[in-house]
Amino acid sequence: MVMFKYKEKEIFPGKGWKDDEGVRHPRNWNIWSSTEKKERGVVEIISDTPPDSRLYDWSMDGNGKITSTAKDLAATKIEIKKEIKFQQFTELCGSDWAYIRHYDTGKDVPANIETWRNAIRTKATEMEDALSACSSVEDIAKLWVIDKDGNNSGMLYNWPELEE
Repeated sequence: MVMFKYKEKEIFPGKGWKDDEGVRHPRNWNIWSSTEKKERGVVEIISDTPPDSRLYDWSMDGNGKITSTAKDLAATKIEIKKEIKFQQFTELCGSDWAYIRHYDTGKDVPANIETWRNAIRTKATEMEDALSACSSVEDIAKLWVIDKDGNNSGMLYNWPELEE
């Protein structure tokens, strides 16, 4: 996250501001070159990236620096296991109709749905086992991996897809 400051006052692109000499600067001040910003005392502050709030309590100071503390490991595991169970429930709900139809009419559940539902349950168990094996919040963070392009990978992503 990028923010700007004039002295100790935070200023925002798209919003005018007044300097110490009483000069009003326009709301498009952010189009100034780096040299112009520096001459007028505007400093660009690049904030640290906040950690995952599921795993850390954190705060950011006025200069964009983050201070964080890992949350309680046992409580964090409980909360994440709840998330896994809820995601499993959500994934399975969409195919419940096939089982209801089976019990109502006797029509077979399509094999791809049965296979997929079993894969969802297996994945949830794998996730919970990986979570149980973690000995720190930092270990849990390694189960969620997001690369520089924003792609998700890691144990706690990539639920099985239903094949047609």
